[in-house]
Amino acid sequence: MPLQRTNYLCVPEAVGPYVHAEAHQGALHISGLTTFATEAQAQVTDLQAREIISQISAIAEEEGVSLTNLIKMTIFVTDLLALGELRSVLADVYGDHRPASSLVEVQKLFHPDLKIEIEATLALT
Repeated sequence: MPLQRTNYLCVPEAVGPYVHAEAHQGALHISGLTTFATEAQAQVTDLQAREIISQISAIAEEEGVSLTNLIKMTIFVTDLLALGELRSVLADVYGDHRPASSLVEVQKLFHPDLKIEIEATLALT
């Protein structure tokens, strides 16, 4: 199966030289998404997380799957003090379908309003 690189109209336009997602061998690898250019851009971490997860969900739906197909999430945050609220959001989203996950604290993201970036991998079957 050849690589399939896709940008989606259901999420904000990519602002760099990358695509929103790439499908390969039954998996969809979603680039790091943020709230840049959305109403949640200047909001607190948990609200930004909800917006990003909504974007991931929209991409999943475009591909005919759902968040129950999450394999792995990698989350970059600028402040671990928001971890409690973030975990609450993730518990709501995952339910009984918890993916593998990594959480990394970073000094900053590409815009000062951004507090979180999430990349994800989903099974396409």
